[in-house]
Amino acid sequence: MKNTGQILAAAIAFVLLALPSIATAAEHKLVLQISDNDMHKMNTVMNVAANVSRLYSERGEMVDIKVVAFNAGLHMLRPDTSPVAKRISNFAASMPNVAFQACNNTRQAMAKKSGKDVPIFEFAEVVPAGVVSIIELDEQGYTVVRP
Repeated sequence: MKNTGQILAAAIAFVLLALPSIATAAEHKLVLQISDNDMHKMNTVMNVAANVSRLYSERGEMVDIKVVAFNAGLHMLRPDTSPVAKRISNFAASMPNVAFQACNNTRQAMAKKSGKDVPIFEFAEVVPAGVVSIIELDEQGYTVVRP
């Protein structure tokens, strides 16, 4: 009997300790794909992220947004070739619930073709493969959108 009470007390303590992390978890999860070197599409991705973030914020709800760039869309996250360099730098600094991921497969292919290193903005996380990241985020409950 005494062991049952201790186990129950430990279980309750575990749940209570977990509540803060549960309460801060995003209620909504979105992945935005960018795979084209097109300034209009890159701006659309940022517009969608801002609009979704603003709407959920007005509702008092949390949203976690990931922008995954691969193929020609990697240019969005390259400070040397990004057609939206100034906007994305300001955007990343002002949108803490939006994270950017850069495909390392694409980065390596671009480096091999150009014969030089391919820089990525510091605020972006380099992931092994952009498409694999999208698959795994989808499996974690993220909604995948390609604006």
